[in-house]
Amino acid sequence: MADIYHDFQINATPEKVFEGIASPEGVSAWWSLSTVGKPNEGEVYDLDFGPGYQWKAKVTYSVRPSEFEWEMIEADDDWRGTRIGFRLEADGEKTSVRFHHKGWPHENDHYRISCYCWAMYLRILKRHVEHGEFVPYEDRLNV
Repeated sequence: MADIYHDFQINATPEKVFEGIASPEGVSAWWSLSTVGKPNEGEVYDLDFGPGYQWKAKVTYSVRPSEFEWEMIEADDDWRGTRIGFRLEADGEKTSVRFHHKGWPHENDHYRISCYCWAMYLRILKRHVEHGEFVPYEDRLNV
């Protein structure tokens, strides 16, 4: 098994960051093309990444405004069963974000590409929460 971790800070309150990582509007602003779901344990999010990539993620943990986690239940084989989560902690006027994507079956090419992509997407999350910036879906990995 392999895991991905990223730690960084966002210049915003944990409440605002939580909205960015857990609300459908927030998720669609930095990761998916469109998102439907509610940030409550047991709820299932529909994550649309374009043709052939309609994935589903079940909320396994949600404590507003400090923790949020999904389990990927419909996705590419390597992603199915993995857990994507965030731990948020106030740090003065900033929020420390501890991100994880746990449970990868192998450290293969898909895993390595995803490590890079998460870094890019989390940078867009930071810009979205801090500045309200919206990057069109098709441009997100070119920012």
